[in-house]
Amino acid sequence: MVGVTVKSAKELASMREAGQVVAVTKAVLRDALRPGIVTAELDRLAEKEIRRHGAEPSFKGLYGFPATICVSLNEQVVHGIPSDRVVRAGDVISVDVGAVVGGFHADSAFTVGVGTISDEAQRLIDATRESLERGIAEAKAGARIGDISAAVQSHAEALQYGVVRQYVGHGIGRDLHEDPQVPNFGTAGRGPLLHEGMTLAIEPMLNIGTWETEVLDDNWTVVTADGSLSAHFEDTIAITANGPELLT
Repeated sequence: MVGVTVKSAKELASMREAGQVVAVTKAVLRDALRPGIVTAELDRLAEKEIRRHGAEPSFKGLYGFPATICVSLNEQVVHGIPSDRVVRAGDVISVDVGAVVGGFHADSAFTVGVGTISDEAQRLIDATRESLERGIAEAKAGARIGDISAAVQSHAEALQYGVVRQYVGHGIGRDLHEDPQVPNFGTAGRGPLLHEGMTLAIEPMLNIGTWETEVLDDNWTVVTADGSLSAHFEDTIAITANGPELLT
């Protein structure tokens, strides 16, 4: 099983704890999201909540990232840095959260509309969430990474959304990013074989326009190349004898 890591029962228990911290933190951030809040305040709330549970933020300092969470608005796809930017009614906002407990990580993201958003934006959010759910459903022992990838891509492209290719899901555990990569595009039946005990972060990123992206001058924030809206959902899952177990 080159390139994959199967977790022990003890390691999975730590990841379940980390996943619960991430889930609670996401709930706190959802409750706080309102027009007028600045994204740096969301970051402060997230770090306070993660540490309140005895966990550590996964992202802070990772590869030099300066914050606890990623906050990406509208045409921003991923890796937005919290700042003094004010969240406004009509914005589409993606929040990515990670926590580490006992040396093991969990990672999750969600996208929501702030106040009243356009029907087009809501359809994008719904399609991205559904793409994640379809990808998770394929994460079974004996399947292959390509089964997850194809499930995400087929749903998204049937609705004519661009599927981001430059950024992908990943294995997760002792490191936030482990092998194997989990692309959101690909061919069913191809790629690494999935085994019981593997843990993956599956994370579709869909755009209303092109799948192509660019990185801003801060060297972190990824945006759609054509300025169109983007949405991002992610969950950490474990592959069990009974199918995928949602950890976040």
